Amino acid sequence: MISYTQPDQDGHFGQYGGSFVAETLVHALDELRAAYDKYRDDPEFLQEFAYELKHFVGRPSPVYHARRWSDRLGGAQIWLKREDLNHTGAHKINNCIGQMLLARRMGKPRIIAETGAGQHGVATATVAARYGLECVVYMGSEDVRRQASNVYRMKLLGATVVPVDSGSRTLKDALNEAMRDWVTNIENTFYIIGTVAGPHPYPMMVRDFQAVIGNECLEQMPVDAGRQPDYVVASVGGGSNAMGIFHPYINHEDVKLIGVEAAGEGLDTGRHAASLNAGHVGVLHGNRTYVMQDENGQVQETHSISAGLDYPGVGPEHAWLKDTGRAEYVYINDQEALAAFHDCCRSEGIMPALESSHALAYALKLAPTLAKDKIILVNLSGRGDKDMHTVADASGISL
Repeated sequence: MISYTQPDQDGHFGQYGGSFVAETLVHALDELRAAYDKYRDDPEFLQEFAYELKHFVGRPSPVYHARRWSDRLGGAQIWLKREDLNHTGAHKINNCIGQMLLARRMGKPRIIAETGAGQHGVATATVAARYGLECVVYMGSEDVRRQASNVYRMKLLGATVVPVDSGSRTLKDALNEAMRDWVTNIENTFYIIGTVAGPHPYPMMVRDFQAVIGNECLEQMPVDAGRQPDYVVASVGGGSNAMGIFHPYINHEDVKLIGVEAAGEGLDTGRHAASLNAGHVGVLHGNRTYVMQDENGQVQETHSISAGLDYPGVGPEHAWLKDTGRAEYVYINDQEALAAFHDCCRSEGIMPALESSHALAYALKLAPTLAKDKIILVNLSGRGDKDMHTVADASGISL
């Protein structure tokens, strides 16, 4: 076993993380940090969080043996952590419940969020409706176009969706606009960041709320699979679904952790979102991490068929895990992810999100190279209903 105590009191994971923000946000972050320090171990808070996860979200989500797929591949056994079965269809709601409970205790009546694939936006709008709070979601106009069904879902739930037309019109730009809103409306507004990025305490706080995923797996795998997995595989954009399943396994040295980034059209094309594989250390959205940037430090535009992976940075804890060698980070391109999407639909009767399809695609490569008694656990972070139009367009089909 290893002892893992990241981050330090200032939010640093080694050289990564921290809080690089405008002076106008310092008070808001101090206030949030104090509230989280107060409630993170508070029995009443934890009891309410557990109650909402069980009765509103539908946890625990099961682990599932993809037996037919495993048999066909002829190698390691593939197991799926079924986060797609959560209320709203993805892992995002775990974190939104936790942050919403904090917002209520802090007396903040207005909630803002950013979203890429729309699942975080939907989850935020859902919990805002659950508690009767105002909700504004910022979303890049390109993502509004390719995730139209999720935009409508947010509006049905009472949220105001604000399209962002600046930059690449994707997740990075939505986060920029949400930060500007927060600066302007600090007194009454709580910003629910959807991933393990941003200034301290967000990377730690989102990780802690999402760790329910890995904690459940630690209990479920010995019962359902007979033992813990040899590999844990998850897709990485900002990195919340991966960190949620990785973190409880970090001290289990025999379990290999593999994060899968979006290679888009290929690392050599420049049209990808693989910041850990092709980025450089820099500062983005309030934290030091690996960033897609040019030689002048300007953030580069990214590309992925998956809106949720289309981000030029990554959570600082992932950067730390990469540098220390505790986790390995690989990449999968658009076509490989699409092929895994179709394969999962037809082999297992499960329609995965395109984000999750990147992790599945790597598992499909890895499994045949391993013995049949090895176990690969993949975090199936969300369902693919939201991606129907994207998949259809990529397949030349008109819906």
